[in-house]
Amino acid sequence: MSTQSSFCSPAHPRRVTVLGSTGSIGTQGLDVIAQASGLFSVAALAGGHNLRLLAEQAVAFRAELVGCATPDASALAQAISRAAEAAGVRGYRPELVAGQHAATEVAAYGHAEVVLNGITGAIGLEPTLAALTAGHLLALANKESLIIGGQVVMAAAAPGQIAPVDSEHSALAQALRSGTPEEVAKLIVTASGGPFFGFTREQLRGVTPAQALAHPTWDMGRVVTTNSATMVNKALEVIEAHLLFDIPLEKIEPVVHRQSIVHSMVEFIDGSVIAQASPPDMRLPIALGMNWPHRVPGAATPCDFSSAASWTFEPLDQQVFGAVELAKQAAAASGTHMAVYNAVNEVAVDAFHDGKIRFTDIVDSIHRALDAYQAPTGELSAGLVLETDQWARSYAGEFIKELAS
Repeated sequence: MSTQSSFCSPAHPRRVTVLGSTGSIGTQGLDVIAQASGLFSVAALAGGHNLRLLAEQAVAFRAELVGCATPDASALAQAISRAAEAAGVRGYRPELVAGQHAATEVAAYGHAEVVLNGITGAIGLEPTLAALTAGHLLALANKESLIIGGQVVMAAAAPGQIAPVDSEHSALAQALRSGTPEEVAKLIVTASGGPFFGFTREQLRGVTPAQALAHPTWDMGRVVTTNSATMVNKALEVIEAHLLFDIPLEKIEPVVHRQSIVHSMVEFIDGSVIAQASPPDMRLPIALGMNWPHRVPGAATPCDFSSAASWTFEPLDQQVFGAVELAKQAAAASGTHMAVYNAVNEVAVDAFHDGKIRFTDIVDSIHRALDAYQAPTGELSAGLVLETDQWARSYAGEFIKELAS
């Protein structure tokens, strides 16, 4: 990714489409839009199955197009009618789309300029490609679409068209503006360490779903929070950084920073290290992503340097948490191995929370599937990626049944 964007600061409010509007990233994105007076307006929304919240959002922001994952738009229409009546709004009737491909249709909406993709999981790939094909600036929080799509996504993106929303990649994008690509020595991706920092592998075997969801810093959904506990989330972020910034995998290093204040760092060839620091608040990277490359005044509260504070940095124990090295091996193997990695992880996370497998079985399952996978020859495409995703889910489902029996 070029850190110089061809997308200029507009003279009028940027029209934003929010995908996954009822989730964590989506709701915070709408909060940023509501607070950033005059900078943004909402063009379209796409949500999951929480029709009541989606309807309330649509009415509040007067979205022109609204999509939902439910198969029938009539329930959404009724929810919007009730929300409009409750808010005292008359005559609001947006265009509606529903079903499996609703988010993709919404992502391609021509009257938007920015698409904030806050969907969780591999289902975000097609909306990501639709937004890029439509020529929108993509504020990308759906790391999975980049992880599994890899070369396909980057080939579809124009220079500066993807603005990262993950706090780590937002930090890297900001720090990289301090030098030229040739001057970069290393990317340092920080990790909170999750709830199990310092655990042995034997201790990890017995942890419960409730413990895995007790993240010490961030308030995230079930999948992302569990991924943080296994370090799969950091593994995905390392691969994402490799793809976004075209930095070799061996020059990307994870480091544990328990305070979650320094969101990532760039080391340059002269020995300088540029870090981006702010209290853990996703509204800052969301705001910057939607307004990239320009900042949004008051997006988040800055660090308070009038009080004493300590920031610590420690190496990640990759013998206990092997997810990062496993991801590097997968990314180097082929253009579809990371689709296997991601799909098996999603299946295994659900199985863990359903009480079918142990916590340590999550990464072990990924390893097993990667060992069994034979990458097909031929041209890499979105269709091939999605076929690989489906194979991996089916394969994982079968051997997880064995583990659960």
